[in-house]
Amino acid sequence: MQYKVGIGYDIHRLIEGRKLFLGAVEIPYIKGLLGHSDGDALIHAICDALLGALAYGDIGEHFPDTDPKYQGIASSLLLEKVSSLVDKEGYKINNIDVVIVAQEPKLLPFKSQIKEKICCLLNLKEDALNIKAKTNEGLGAVGNKEAIAAYAIASLIRKD
Repeated sequence: MQYKVGIGYDIHRLIEGRKLFLGAVEIPYIKGLLGHSDGDALIHAICDALLGALAYGDIGEHFPDTDPKYQGIASSLLLEKVSSLVDKEGYKINNIDVVIVAQEPKLLPFKSQIKEKICCLLNLKEDALNIKAKTNEGLGAVGNKEAIAAYAIASLIRKD
C-alpha cells in the first residue's frame, strides 16, 4: 500500500464584527477570524495537510486571496474542492489529526460538532479524525486572545 502524509498550519487574527467559524461550525464568541474567506483556520490547516500529502503546494496557491471569487467564501467549499483533488489522484484519506490552539473560547463543548461536520464534508468515519483543543497558556498572540491557530496532519492511502 502506498501512503502519503502532509502537515498543515494556519493562524488568523481575532477581530470584532466577524463570526467565528472553526471546522465549518459557527462558535458563539465576541470576535471572529479575519480572512479573505470566512477565516476558518482549522479547515485551512486541513486543506494544507491534504495538499501537502499530494505535493500540491498550499491553500494560497489554489485559492489566492487576490481572487475576488474567494472573498467571504465558506472554507467548507474549499475543503470539498481539495477533497476532490485527493479523490482525482487516486487516494483516500486514511486519517487526520488536528490541534486547535485558542485561549478563548473554550472549544470542548464544540469538538463533537466540529468532528461530525468535518467527517461529513470529507466522507470520513469518525475514527479517522481526531480533534484536540489547547490553549497557549497565555503566551504570544494566541495566548493574548489576538488569534487562533490550527495544526493538522493527514495521511492518505492509495485506493484499491
